[in-house]
Parts: sequence; structure tokens; C-alpha cells
Amino acid sequence: MSAPNPSAVLLPGFVGTELPEWLAARLRAGLAGVCLFAENLVSVEQLRELTAAIRAANPRALVAIDEEGGDVTRLHAATGSPFPGNAVLGRLDDTGLTARVGAAVAAELRAVGVNLNFAPDVDINSNPDNPVIGVRSFGDEPRLVARHATAWIAAHEAGGVAVSAKHFPGHGDTSADSHLALPVVDLPLEVLRERELVPFVAAVAAGARTIMSSHILLPQLDPAQPATFSPRILRELLRGELGFEGVVVSDALDMAGASGEIGIPAAAVRALAGGCDLLCIGTRNTERQLAEIEIAIADAIADGSLAAERLDDAVARVTALAGGLVAEEAPVPAPFELDPAVIARAFELRDGVALDPAARILALETTANVAVGEVPWGLAGVGVEVEVVREGDALPASDAPYLVVGKDNHRRAWTRELIDRARTAQPGTVVVDMGWPGPDRRYADVATFGASRAVSLALRGLMEGTSR
Repeated sequence: MSAPNPSAVLLPGFVGTELPEWLAARLRAGLAGVCLFAENLVSVEQLRELTAAIRAANPRALVAIDEEGGDVTRLHAATGSPFPGNAVLGRLDDTGLTARVGAAVAAELRAVGVNLNFAPDVDINSNPDNPVIGVRSFGDEPRLVARHATAWIAAHEAGGVAVSAKHFPGHGDTSADSHLALPVVDLPLEVLRERELVPFVAAVAAGARTIMSSHILLPQLDPAQPATFSPRILRELLRGELGFEGVVVSDALDMAGASGEIGIPAAAVRALAGGCDLLCIGTRNTERQLAEIEIAIADAIADGSLAAERLDDAVARVTALAGGLVAEEAPVPAPFELDPAVIARAFELRDGVALDPAARILALETTANVAVGEVPWGLAGVGVEVEVVREGDALPASDAPYLVVGKDNHRRAWTRELIDRARTAQPGTVVVDMGWPGPDRRYADVATFGASRAVSLALRGLMEGTSR
């Protein structure tokens, strides 16, 4: 019996908008597939050509992307997403609308040859200071998140594109970003069952074909290893208790929470041993990196630190997933449209607040969430003239009240201080938070719970008096 092929569980990213020959050769040799990012996309036509080239090299290739339908978008990274985002959907609490969004996202992906979507985010945003989840979550209440996860997943899967519910067993109660560090969630299993695990139980029941692990440490379940590396969490809890039979996908292994101290090849071995089946490597991967990972996996099997049967199992699950996906492209769907007035119903406004079109509009530009990246947001992205203010900038003088627009305003000292100065200078100042506002709403006279293009248009409509 031949040894399993390590590349059959690897899902790298790459540089450029055309398929590199080294990657095409690896696909022909059995590489599981590729993960696409905004930098790989120029247009629908270019993307269709790229995915066609991937399938020409490997007809069973997985072509994956992060298209959450909101702030996190790759297809619409140049303009912002036409979808409102999970937090807005959760606040509207219309599961029919949520299903419509899930189906529309799947239709867009089918049209460009993508068959695996690293979405939806089904984390419960129980910590308002969470730096990486926030408005990517449907909300902070387990059953609400579960019912919207069910609607989104079922509709998206019915559209022929596999989902990846994330980030198991729950990234919502963290105060660190696993792209940059290893977050810790120090909760007992009983609390996880009552809160974090509820949407994942729903995701399994709704037919999610893949679930993505999180690079977080849960010391009361496994004090030594983050979830991505933990047999206790992935094999006993996810597979044993929740009964998940599909593919477990690792979150990107180039993130500090996974490989910051040990490197990507060692992280790949540990993820496989822990119970991951498909390894998302990250962005801008190279032929040399993949070779190093493949060698590390082969060496681990040779020295017994990774059982060959575990790799066999992972390959079998990934192969079954690829074989069950629709190969044919679909027509490009009509653009998704949702009445801005409907989206504005999800906004939270302080009593008596009104947006003055004559106000001096300041956009607080903060460091982008790594998961979101550089995507147009806010009023500037929908044709409204604004003044951009960054950390260290002085408050521009004004004879009129300010309209200050930011994201997660309460989380940064400089944004809080600038807002306080603006209110002192102009008592009629209004503050808009297009992220997840703090619990006391001190820095959110208006909270939109998202900053996608669709939400930004609704905010513009509110300012112009057309959204309400």
C-alpha cells in the first residue's frame, strides 16, 4: 500500500492573479486546492479564468475563499460588500432574509468557480472588546446566533458551495486576535455547551460540510494545546460529542496563534495530529514553503509522531468533500440589492439623535482588522466627502458640529480622546460607531453594527433622510 500524499490535505495561497506554474504542477500531482484572497482578484472574468486554470490542473481541486457577506469580503474588496453582514442580520432577526443572503453569496461564488467558503462566522460575540470577531458575529445570544447560522448555512449549502462554520469551539469571548497572538478562553465545558457550542450544534444539523478550528487555548479542556492542535477538542468534542463527520479545516497556519513559536511545518503536523483534515496555510505561500510542510509531515509519519492512519483519514475526508461538490460554473447572478431602509432598522440610535448633513464629517481611520483587510467602508466609500483623521492627528477646527464616524470607537484611547474633544468643542457633535459598540454606548450615538457598502449606504440614507 502506497503512503498517503501529504499535499492532498494542503490548501495554500499564492501571489498574483494568474496560476503560477509551480502551483499548477502541484495541483496536477494531487494538491488539495488553493485559497484565494483579495490580491488574487481583479474582475469576475479574470477570476473565472483563474479558477478554470486551477480545475484544468486538478478537476477535483478545492477552491476556497473568505466571503462572509459583510465587512469580510474578497469578491467585493475594491468597493465593499453589497451584503449587510451578520450582526445586522442578527439584529433584524429575519431568518428568511438571512437565508436569502446565504443563497446569494453562494450564487456569486458558484459563478466564479469557488466551491468552498470559509463562512459563516458562527461565534457568539460575548466580549464587546473582541478585536477580531465583532460584527462578523450574528450576535451575543446563543439561540439567535444558532438560528441565523442554520438559515445561512442551509441556503448556502443548497446553492452548491460548501460552508465552513467557524471558529470552533468559539472565538467570541476573546480579547486578543489569533492572527497576532494566542488568545485564552478559560471556561469549563459546561459553559461552552450552554453558549459557544450552541451554534456549532446547529451548524452540524444544518449540513455544514466543513468546520474551521480556532487558534485559541482553552485550558479547562486542553491546557497544553490550542484547539487547532487538540485531539480533546477536535476529535473528542467536535467529532465524538457533536457527531460531526465532515472535514475539519484549520484556520490559517501562518497566524501567530498557530505557528508563531514553532513555524508552519511543525504547526501543520500538530494540526493533523490534533484532528484537522484540511490545512489552510495562509497567503502568499511559495513552492519552498509547501515542500517544507510536505517533508515535515512525511518525517513525522516516519518517526511515529503522526500516525499514517490519521493522514489517511484526513485525505479520505478531503477527497470525499471534493467529490461531492458541484464542478460546473453557474451564470453570474444579478447584483444583490436590499432596501437601505431595511438595513437601517438594525441601527441603534440614542433618543433624539439626528444626523446633520451640514456637519463636519470626520472618519476615524484605525488599523484594519487583519481578517477584514483594506476594504472601503463608511460614508467615504459611498460618495460622501469626509475628512480622514488618524492616530496622532489634531482635531480639525470647525464652526459646525462634528459627525464623527469610526469603528469600535470605545476600544482605542486615541479615538475616545478625540471624540471627547470634539464633543467639548462642539456640543452638537454626533458619534457613529460602525463596529461593535461598547456596552455603555458612550462612544456610539448611532451604532450601525457593520461597515459594509450596504450598511454605509443605509447610513448615508439616514443622514439624507431617506432610510427612515
